[in-house]
Amino acid sequence: MQRLTLVAVVTMLAALPVFAQTAGAPGPTATVPPHHALLPAAPAAQPGQAKPAASATGAETRSAAALALSREPTYDQGSAQRIRDVVKSYSDLAARGGWPAIPADAKFALGVQGANDDLLRKRLIITGDLSADKAAGAYDEVLADAVKHFQTRHGLAATGTVTPRTLAALNVPVQKRIKQLEASLERLEQMDFQFGQRYVVVNIPATFAEAVEDDKVVRRYRVIVGKTEKPSPTLTSEITDVILNPTWTVPSSITKTEIAAHMRKDPTYLSRMHMDVLDAHDNPIDPRSLDWSGDHAPNITVRQQSGAWNALGAVKIDMPNSYSVYMHDTNQHSLFNDDYRFDSHGCSRVDNVRDLAAWLLKDQPQWTRAAIDAAITTGQRQDVRMLKKVPVAWVYLTAWMTKDRTIQFRNDVYDQDQQLLEATAEEAAFFSKAAEHPLTTQ
Repeated sequence: MQRLTLVAVVTMLAALPVFAQTAGAPGPTATVPPHHALLPAAPAAQPGQAKPAASATGAETRSAAALALSREPTYDQGSAQRIRDVVKSYSDLAARGGWPAIPADAKFALGVQGANDDLLRKRLIITGDLSADKAAGAYDEVLADAVKHFQTRHGLAATGTVTPRTLAALNVPVQKRIKQLEASLERLEQMDFQFGQRYVVVNIPATFAEAVEDDKVVRRYRVIVGKTEKPSPTLTSEITDVILNPTWTVPSSITKTEIAAHMRKDPTYLSRMHMDVLDAHDNPIDPRSLDWSGDHAPNITVRQQSGAWNALGAVKIDMPNSYSVYMHDTNQHSLFNDDYRFDSHGCSRVDNVRDLAAWLLKDQPQWTRAAIDAAITTGQRQDVRMLKKVPVAWVYLTAWMTKDRTIQFRNDVYDQDQQLLEATAEEAAFFSKAAEHPLTTQ
C-alpha cells in the first residue's frame, strides 16, 4: 500500500515543472511525455544530400576511452546495499563537519605555491581522492592527479585543473550529496529489474550506456538522452530486435509542432528530408494538399525513409515499453563529442551503436560486425529478431558506488532528486499521521 502510494505521488510529480541545475542547461521548463529522435534541421544542401557521418574510428576510440574508465557496472545487484553504506559513512562525515569550502576566488597553478593549496589537499583527502600523507605542499603533479580522480568521479573532464565546474563540485556540501544518495537508493528500491548474465544499463544523468556480461562492463558508450523539457524516462524492459536501416515514424506531437512549423516556412521541407506523408491506411498524401497552419495541423502520419539522412541513423534497438522510446544511431555523430549530452526527445542515441548491435547479436553467429556493416551498406531495412532477449534498464542515478568502492556523483539535470525526496517525506508523514488514528470497525 505504501509503495503504491509513493509510486503514484512520484508519477504525479513528474508532470510538474522542473528546473535544470547544471551549468549550460536551459532554464525553467515543463515536463512533457518523451518522444523519439531529435528532429533535425533542414539541410541547406541540395535535395537528397545528407550530412556525412563521423568515422567509425572516432566512435570506437570514444567507446574504448569510456570503457577504460572502469569495468565495474553502475548498476548491479549489490548497488542498493553499497549506497546504504555510503549514506551511513557520509552521515558520519556530516556529523564531524563535512569538508571545507574552497574560496570562489581561489587560484591554483601547477608548480606554484598558492594560498589555498593545503585547503584543497584537505578537501580531497577527506573524500579519499588524495592520500592522507600528502596534506601540505604546492600544486604539484600528485595534487593534479588527485583533482583528476575527483573530476572522473563527478563526470567532469579529467584535466587536473580546478576549473569553475570542478570548483563548484568541490563545494557541494556533504548534506546535498547525502540527499543524492538517498534519492538514488529510493529509485533502486522501487525497481524490479531482472538481472541477466548479460544486460544493458543506461544511466541518464551520466549519459553513458553499459553492456554488462558476467558482472563486468564489456562495452561502454556515450549516449545522448532527453532534454530537460523532454526527459528520458526510467524503465526496465528487454531488447527484442535490432533494426538495420530503420525508417522513422515521427511522433504526432512533433508533426503538429516542429514539422508544421517547418512546412509553413518551407513547403519543400518534407521532400528534402526524405519524409513521406501517409493517411490512416498508409497511403501516400501530397503534402501540398494539406493545411499546415498552426490552427489546422493535419492529422496524418509522417515517416522518414531509410538512409544517411534518417534521424535514427543506421541502427535502431527496439525494447517494448509504455513510453515508446528506444536506443538508436544518429546522423549527427559530432554531438557525441559534447560534454553536455541532453539533446533528444526522450530516446537514447548511442555512440558506436553498431558495436553494441554486434554484442547484442553475439549468440547469432551470422550477425557479426562485418555482416551488420554489409547489411547496412545495402540500404535495405532489415529487422533482426533476437533469439535471446537482453534485459535493459534506464536508470536515474545521480549518486552510486561501484564494487571497487568508487563513489560517483552526477548533476541532477532533471531536478528529480528533490521531487522524489519530498514525495517520500510526504508519504511517510501521511502514514505516520494515519497510524495515530487507526480505522476502527463496529
